[in-house]
Amino acid sequence: MIAATGIEELLFELANALRVPVFVGAVGALAFLLFDLGAFAVELSRRRGSRLGEVEQASARARQALGSGDRTTAERALMPLASSGHMADTLSQLVGHHDHPGASDRRAKALADFDLRSLRKLERSRMLVRFGPALGLMGTLIPLSPALEGLARGDVRQLSENLRVAFSVTVIGLLIGAVAFAISLVRDRLYAQDLSDLEYVAAALDAEQP
Repeated sequence: MIAATGIEELLFELANALRVPVFVGAVGALAFLLFDLGAFAVELSRRRGSRLGEVEQASARARQALGSGDRTTAERALMPLASSGHMADTLSQLVGHHDHPGASDRRAKALADFDLRSLRKLERSRMLVRFGPALGLMGTLIPLSPALEGLARGDVRQLSENLRVAFSVTVIGLLIGAVAFAISLVRDRLYAQDLSDLEYVAAALDAEQP
């Protein structure tokens, strides 16, 4: 019985020691979400609607320029399609590999690298989808112990303060998870569209290969 009581006290102290780190983590996650939301707004501002015709025309101009050996003009024709620095780098690589040995394999590698970089950016939002609610739940449960302790002693002030903190962290955690989930869904679609455009460009340029 004494051993069980000691273990309970140890668990209580461990949970209570996480109080400040959890609250700091929740505030840090919220700050990171705001930063990511700003970056997401910038990404959206650089994009236009459906652009199949634009991709086709740019690819045709680039293919024609490469046919005459003008890489600079070909790259300039494709740059309006770039919605990010990573996409611009990939378009430059697609043009740069023209007429090189193993051009098809090099272009495939460039597309794969772009996909990996896109997944890396998506990981930030997806991590917040998990971390936000987890931190919110931990921030809810940790203050409940002192709140119940205050209730047992009839200390209404301690009870109300801890419940206020618990509910506030819950709201913040759920907000982080919901917004991050929405961002990750839209980004997933946008990056899939970027990869589709790059694959079209690569296929159009590759058609010129002997």
